[in-house]
Formats: sequence, C-alpha cells, structure tokens
Amino acid sequence: MDDQELLREAIGFDGAAQQALLRGDMARSRTLFRAAAERYRASWEAAGPRAFGRLIGLLKSSILWGEGGHAAGYVRSQLGDACDSPPACYALALAALVQGDDEAALPAVERMREGGEPFERTADALHALAHGDRDAYSAAVETIVADFAAREDHLTGVAFADTAVMLERLAASRGMAARPASSVMPVLG
Repeated sequence: MDDQELLREAIGFDGAAQQALLRGDMARSRTLFRAAAERYRASWEAAGPRAFGRLIGLLKSSILWGEGGHAAGYVRSQLGDACDSPPACYALALAALVQGDDEAALPAVERMREGGEPFERTADALHALAHGDRDAYSAAVETIVADFAAREDHLTGVAFADTAVMLERLAASRGMAARPASSVMPVLG
C-alpha cells in the first residue's frame, strides 16, 4: 500500500472514530482512533520526509484514544528538537506538551504562528496550556470550536472539532478543561 492509500485509510478511521465518539461509544472510538494512528504512522513512514500533517494526525488520534505518550516519543524522535515549518512545529509542540516538556514546546508554538490563522488559533491554546493559563486556554479553545462549527467541510466528512477535542484531552490532564458546548464537540468524561 502506498502512502496516499494509507493516508486515506487513516482519515477514514478518524471519521468513523469521530462518529462513534459523538454517539458516546467510547470503546469503539478508541479502537478506531488507534487504527487511525497506526495508519498515520505508516503513511508518514511511506511518504516523503516533509509530510508533517501525518505526524499531527498520528498525535491527535493517539491522544484521542488515550495513548499520546508513545506517539509523542515517536514524533520527537522523527523531528529532533527543532522544527522548520509551521506543521513540523505544531507536531513538535504537541509532542512536547504531551510529554510535559513545556519549555521545549514554547519555541515550536511561536514558530507555528507563521502558518496563518488556523495555526495561530491552535498556537494560542497550546501556549496557554504550557503556561497554565486557564482563562487564555478557555478563550482559545472556544475560538477553535467556533471555527469548526462554522465550517461546511471537514477533512473526515464528520462535523467534529478534532483539534478542540484533542486539546481538551490535554487540558483535562492538566486540570484545565474548558468543556465548550457545541454540536461539533462530544461530551467528554
């Protein structure tokens, strides 16, 4: 299977997992997010060295099925300690935060901002998490949820704020969950 086929499979598993999570089927969603993470990793390994979106997909899916630590270690081993593009910096910042290495995350968060508005919104949330700023995090994640809710098209075909849900998982582990209410957000325990 080539990298594009693996990527399509990853996105398909992600969409099915998102639907399951929106229905409240936690067990099924975890199984499907795990399958998505495995496909994102395989597609990264089969693709060229600059397909950083696949590392982001690997991290998101891994965090959503509850096993972000292993994926974070893998991503950091692939990227090293530096990033040279907004998507690579997003992957590095996210991996560092999962590992509790807030100091390493912050320079990557700042480089993410060079990617434009979507990266800036996520960088605001990651920056707030790294600094333990609950109010700034809450405002940032609400902005992300509003953006997803306003979209007509979603990568997986499912109206699901995957970035916000993933951030909420990270925030919950830090005692900072904002719990935004929206049709694109599942009720998280």
